[in-house]
Amino acid sequence: MAHRLRFGATCVGLALAVAAPAAAFDSLSFDAPGAGSELRAALRGASLLVNAEREGLSDPLEVFSIARAEYGRLIGALYEAGHYSALISVRIDGREAAEISPLAPPEVIGAIEVEITPGPVFVFGRAEIGPLAPGTELPAGFAPGRTAESALMRDAARAAVDGWRDVGHAKAETADDRIVADHRAEQLDAEIDIAPGPRLRFGDLSPQGQLRTRPERIIEIAGLPTGEVYSPQAVEQAATRLRRTGTFASVAVREAETPNPDDTLDFSVSVVEAPPRRIGAGAEFDTEDGLRLNAFWMHRNLLGGAERFRIEGEIGGIGARSGGIDYRLRTEFTRPATFTPDTSLSLGAVIESEDQRDFAAERARLRASITHLFSDTLTAEAGIEFQIERARFGVNRSIRRTFGTVALPLGVIWDRRDDPLDASEGFYVEATATPFLGIADAGSGAQVTLDGRGYYALDADGDIVLAGRGMLGAVIGAEIARTPRNYLFYSGGGGTVRGQPFESLGVTVDGVDSGGQGFAALSGEVRARVRENVGLVGFADAGYVSTGAFSGAADWHAGAGVGVRYDTAVGPLRLDVGLPVRGDTGRGVQVYIGIGQAF
Repeated sequence: MAHRLRFGATCVGLALAVAAPAAAFDSLSFDAPGAGSELRAALRGASLLVNAEREGLSDPLEVFSIARAEYGRLIGALYEAGHYSALISVRIDGREAAEISPLAPPEVIGAIEVEITPGPVFVFGRAEIGPLAPGTELPAGFAPGRTAESALMRDAARAAVDGWRDVGHAKAETADDRIVADHRAEQLDAEIDIAPGPRLRFGDLSPQGQLRTRPERIIEIAGLPTGEVYSPQAVEQAATRLRRTGTFASVAVREAETPNPDDTLDFSVSVVEAPPRRIGAGAEFDTEDGLRLNAFWMHRNLLGGAERFRIEGEIGGIGARSGGIDYRLRTEFTRPATFTPDTSLSLGAVIESEDQRDFAAERARLRASITHLFSDTLTAEAGIEFQIERARFGVNRSIRRTFGTVALPLGVIWDRRDDPLDASEGFYVEATATPFLGIADAGSGAQVTLDGRGYYALDADGDIVLAGRGMLGAVIGAEIARTPRNYLFYSGGGGTVRGQPFESLGVTVDGVDSGGQGFAALSGEVRARVRENVGLVGFADAGYVSTGAFSGAADWHAGAGVGVRYDTAVGPLRLDVGLPVRGDTGRGVQVYIGIGQAF
């Protein structure tokens, strides 16, 4: 016989049965007369037997076990839709599965018939929960007269408990619930009691699982605010700070089962350390600037305090059409949780040699900076930098200068992209100001830059995305001839105008070719995903360079083209083909290959 779900004045259980692995059989009939299309789809999606048929398994004992579990699985789906008076029948070769003894399961299973009569939709007669913390927002559907979906009761209980936790009651929980179905009135009365517990403060943090990292440094990096009122956000932030170091493969912060007598709550943090050393390499290519190779070695925990030390080498200009080979060796030491848990200290040094179209230079740079994370999306940096540059430029590179500068670089990044490597929505803004004091042949002044990017998806799945980028730069104060070459601006290449050769657009002052003191660039892309891992891109770029900071002689050029993207685990593999469309700096087709979107 069919099993009728009747409750009268009895309590309605809300727990869902856990799905077991499924099996298949000769035939399955699945019917829900009177059910709407949405409910029918939900029931089929919840059905263990439908899944069993799809997987094609055929062991009779396994199928029998699944058939007996089908009742609970379908009850859960019916409760989710507000049906508390349903008839469910699961027949195995004409026999009700629930009435077959587990001690005598069928040896052969032919046909299975599932029939569900949903019955009426129940509404809330009473929907009460409390006490509530100030400002708690319950689900809008948890109210008298609304459909009595079981998920609404769970969501309301969760919201009530979270409301108390948000104001410091870390041990808030549901104390009791009275859920009664009235079949005659087709109503469900729900009363849920909340026990807030005491308001607690953060106690001590105990690290566990570390092998090389000093416990006191884990505590410093986590920055759990001992003595302050409990906050779930502070707990999550502590875990985020530890993950952000890269030292730990996993981080789990857990609160103690019981508070201390002084209303503090202790925490433990279990960490698993990642391998301390890491190596990597990369390559980029474009037809004008040639091949660029880089490699790095990094230690994630150099001194046992999650300090990161990185050495990186780069060779560029291999096979370039103009200029020569460029070299760079860079080292950087970063110590997290310096001064505050969200502030890191970096010490770095760079030695590099450039052989470009308009100049050649050897450069050494020492830098110390602090970086502070105001939030997950807002970062600021300030530092001091000493640079010495020996440059040769002009006709036949006959002009030789030694530029020495002491600079105070400042920067801020506001990053609201959904994915830094392949954004489909959000924006990115980076602004820098680098005032510098000249020594020897260098003048004094400041370089300022602004880089803004925006992304907009035209469809819900993000398969078609409009992306735009605008850049501005200026050098003020110093004469162009007394400005270090790496402070000046050029346009052209993969980072500015595709379809134009790398750094092909500059300025000419008194017969000397060089970069300019004013710069602007615009880029637009239409990105379309044509297959799961393949996308096509159409792009157009334009760049402008001026002698002064947007004054004096100036020129601009533009390029356009198409590209292909192939998704990989480390970001999209990029292939762009660009052509010049404005300006006389182009040399025909330019090809660019790299990892990640162009911006």
